[in-house]
Amino acid sequence: MWLQVQSELTDVNLRNVGISDTIPEEWFSKLSSQITFLVISNNQIKGKLPTQLISPNLRYIDLSSNRFEGPLPRWSTNASEIYLQDNSFSGSIPENIDTLMPRLQKLHLSSNHLNGKIPSSFCDINSLQVLSLRSNQFSGELPNCWRHSLMFWAIDVSNNSLTGQIPSSFGLLPSLSVLLLSNNNLDGEIPSSLQNCSGLTSIDLRGNKLSGSLPSWIGERFQSLFMLQLHSNSLSGSIQQQICNPPNLHILDLSENKFSGAIPTCIGNLKGLVSGNNSEPFLRLLISAMKGKTVEYTNIVAAINGIDLSGNNLTGGIPDEVTKLLGLRVLNLSRNQLSGKINETIGDLKDLETLDLSRNHLSGSIPESLASLNYLVKLKLSYNNLEGKIPAGLQKFNDPSVFVGNPSLCGVPLPNKCPGGHRML
Repeated sequence: MWLQVQSELTDVNLRNVGISDTIPEEWFSKLSSQITFLVISNNQIKGKLPTQLISPNLRYIDLSSNRFEGPLPRWSTNASEIYLQDNSFSGSIPENIDTLMPRLQKLHLSSNHLNGKIPSSFCDINSLQVLSLRSNQFSGELPNCWRHSLMFWAIDVSNNSLTGQIPSSFGLLPSLSVLLLSNNNLDGEIPSSLQNCSGLTSIDLRGNKLSGSLPSWIGERFQSLFMLQLHSNSLSGSIQQQICNPPNLHILDLSENKFSGAIPTCIGNLKGLVSGNNSEPFLRLLISAMKGKTVEYTNIVAAINGIDLSGNNLTGGIPDEVTKLLGLRVLNLSRNQLSGKINETIGDLKDLETLDLSRNHLSGSIPESLASLNYLVKLKLSYNNLEGKIPAGLQKFNDPSVFVGNPSLCGVPLPNKCPGGHRML
């Protein structure tokens, strides 16, 4: 308990030092009043926090990745950065948070057990830069009171039970770069006011009930767009040519919607997927906003340099231009109505790790060049109209389910013998 008697102590950093104990509430109140920086994150510390911390100069608080529980404390009005993610805090956020913490810049409360509504008073904190409330139990509608702010650049409220529409007032945040609203119950259309946020790099609206079309201005206005994830909504209409414009797009996921028509041939113009490079600055920005979620980080990295258009009603052939995307790692076009042949130049995609073309109406033979993809670890060509021998180099995929549902396909690993009475070896 020596920390409690160090009257001039200003910084405390006990991050990841193996503490596994219950801290009494009074420990915090006895800390030096001069402390401005308090970090005890990444331990196994248990206990509740006092209702109010006395240290008037405390500005930076990081208690993340512990086992704290109970209601949120009321911090000093000087607090600017608060990291409490990955704990077991419960209860609601005070409605008057703007008066309790008027200097707040970054608030990370993800992965707790918080509930209630997200206070509209967040809109009145002019200094706010990052608001991360991911993976809690918040309900109700998102506040629609945001005002012009050059500071606010990231909001993450994914994995809650939020309802209503995406606030149109987000369009008054010109510095907004990261917009993560996935896995809620949001409905309505993507608001046109968002086009005012021309600096958006990451948009994740997966797992909601959004309807309407894919706005053309997403491709026209967002030239810094790195990630667009609209998976599992009710969006419809065609995929317009403008989606090919953002030069830094590395993740495009429009799967599980109601899109129809052809895959635009301009898809070969996605410069971010031609080389596959230059994703690191955008990834750092995104992870900074999410702050330390290892699982989410892993999922994002796995999706980088990927296109997922599966589970729609797309028709026509697979554009030859797809094979120009030499940095492509993931291509999923499954569960559509695509027809024609698999491109002979598919083997040019040397970095490809996942290819799923299953449950379409593709015909012809499997290109020999597919067997030359050394990094390919996941392949699904099932339930099409493919025919002929399975190329010998694809024998490493020895699960018949990879090729099943193509009656005219033969060779290992299928039981079907090829003409001549021998299975392809």
